Amino acid sequence: MENKTKLSVNINKVATIRNARGGNIPNVLKVALDCERFGAQGITVHPRPDERHIRYQDVFVLKPQLTTEFNIEGYPNEEFIRLVLDVKPAQVTLVPDPPGVLTSNAGWDTIKNESFLSEIVGEFQRNNIRTSIFIETNPALIENAAKIGTNRVELYTESYATNYSAGKELAIKDFVLAARVAEQVGLGLNAGHDLSLENLRYFAENIPGLLEVSIGHALISDALYFGLENTIQMYLNQLRNIQ
Repeated sequence: MENKTKLSVNINKVATIRNARGGNIPNVLKVALDCERFGAQGITVHPRPDERHIRYQDVFVLKPQLTTEFNIEGYPNEEFIRLVLDVKPAQVTLVPDPPGVLTSNAGWDTIKNESFLSEIVGEFQRNNIRTSIFIETNPALIENAAKIGTNRVELYTESYATNYSAGKELAIKDFVLAARVAEQVGLGLNAGHDLSLENLRYFAENIPGLLEVSIGHALISDALYFGLENTIQMYLNQLRNIQ
């Protein structure tokens, strides 16, 4: 039986290692196909303008070869929008990270950016691309994401991961509320950022309607110790048999 929550592997860190040395080792396409072969139900990439990890060309190479759901994350500048419309992935996740940030560190203010996001979401949906908005747990912002017309929201889970060891019940409280609000307003629910073998199962068990988790840094780091195939199975096991 397939897991209720799908695992999408973010392969940015693989590209980071490749780019550090030049050439094509490790091979990003091979790793992506291996992730699928080992059980991952999706592949995520987050190309940035400086191409410091995933390059735009990688996206074009990956798309025709992948057999699971392809998710492209990024800030919707003109170049990113053109890329997504050319490639037509299963899903695009809009992230409010301007050029130069090290990693995503905030969700969208869907009230302040309502007009901007509505136009972009509409364009992608007219091209049959499912849209997701990266967002924090503020109920008002989730409600406004539904008003914008997006298909899903992706909960930004950094605060959950940071606070998990100090008290997991308190760490997850706002995320449970956010998930219930998303369900009430008819939004699909994804989650990502700093989810790991330590904190993933508790999150998945307690978040209603969780459709997908996108995991990169922790999973690729774990693969250095456990091997890629074994690591993917370890993460999938965290998502199995959840009611």
